[in-house]
Amino acid sequence: MASMKLLNLGVNHHTAPIDIRESVAVAPEILQDSLIDLRKYLRGGNSSSSPEVAILSTCNRMEIYCAANDVEYADNDFEKRAFDWLAAQNNVQGNELRPYIYSATSADAVKHAFRVGSGLDSMVLGETQILGQMKKAIDCANQVGTVGAYLKPLFDKTFSVAKVVRGSTQIGAHSVSMAGASIKLVQRIFGDINGCNVLFIGAGEMIGLCASHFAGKKPKKISISNRTVDRGSDLIKAFNDQNLVTEVFPLHELAQHLHEYDVVVSCTASSLPIIGLGMVKTALKARQFRPMVLIDLAVPRDFESEIKSVKDAYLYSIDDLGEIVSAGKANRTESVHEAEKIIEKGVIEFYQTLEKRAVVPIIKSIQDVGERYQKIELEKAGRRIAKGEDPMIVLSQMASALANKFMHAPICALQNSSHENLEDFKKIISTIYTSK
Repeated sequence: MASMKLLNLGVNHHTAPIDIRESVAVAPEILQDSLIDLRKYLRGGNSSSSPEVAILSTCNRMEIYCAANDVEYADNDFEKRAFDWLAAQNNVQGNELRPYIYSATSADAVKHAFRVGSGLDSMVLGETQILGQMKKAIDCANQVGTVGAYLKPLFDKTFSVAKVVRGSTQIGAHSVSMAGASIKLVQRIFGDINGCNVLFIGAGEMIGLCASHFAGKKPKKISISNRTVDRGSDLIKAFNDQNLVTEVFPLHELAQHLHEYDVVVSCTASSLPIIGLGMVKTALKARQFRPMVLIDLAVPRDFESEIKSVKDAYLYSIDDLGEIVSAGKANRTESVHEAEKIIEKGVIEFYQTLEKRAVVPIIKSIQDVGERYQKIELEKAGRRIAKGEDPMIVLSQMASALANKFMHAPICALQNSSHENLEDFKKIISTIYTSK
């Protein structure tokens, strides 16, 4: 196996504001096409190359993982192509995007993948949702055939390291989730949640987590609006036995229901805002300007940013939750240190695995040669024994012939090696053949 050129490149909540992250986000429905397009772009005019690619696009990050044979690309060409592709997806100007981009290569890229999977790079330290998102990203890349000998073992090891981190440390203990942070924001405005009508827009994993947290606070009413009513109904069934008033309605009826809710939490995969300034103003007027808390967990955003200027509308984006979810990080410093040590060990183990994989074809080649020699000499010996020759003499000569065949290659290598290579050959052959 040739040496690997590995690259990670992207933006996340540490490096870029939400408007930059949403400008390069890849929607789930176009992810497979994007993977194929990215690989084609990295390949350029070299139709014989087959770079591996994976894309991780979440509310907090948009990352590209690429791997290829070193000899196929100039030193900086791989990264330049990946950056150009990322900027071109939504016609973002390269000079606007560049200040927010981070990249890592080789062992640093491996370490970054392990840190992401283990929740060390998340807004919510130690959160588990990112691991599921990474698995979905790799499943998607597997389906279109854009991961193979390099990225597949990288992410297999990522999931293994993450399991050890979560099982061996307290990295996620006492952390405040996005759902928990949302509740804290609502409590700042309304105090007690049990007097609030709460609406969730969408029916994905994040909405499910948030709805469960809010349901535990016993709100006055809990509703779900989704494009697919059946999906919303399935999600809300979990709350029917908690003596909560529940409702499900289709997303196209949102405008006529919005004024009924004190709290609206949205997280859809829409590429454009689904709640505009005018809709919120109309809802507030119908509420006689009683305040509304609007929590936007989506990237790209579900609420128009202009809503923040409205007096009685308290709009929070996912970045606004950062201060709350960061609380308590200092208390987990020891766990972070333990996790980092596990990750460092995992990086070493990953490269050791690659090195072992690299010699597999060589071992197979040696085994094939041995089997070929064995077959030839066995056939010769069998014919001689069938003619009545002494079996012990035949076996002795067969053993000698096999030994000579195996010794021929290293002896020729020593005799024909250049002066520069002679010492290396001597050391290798001495190591293999000298008795301990």
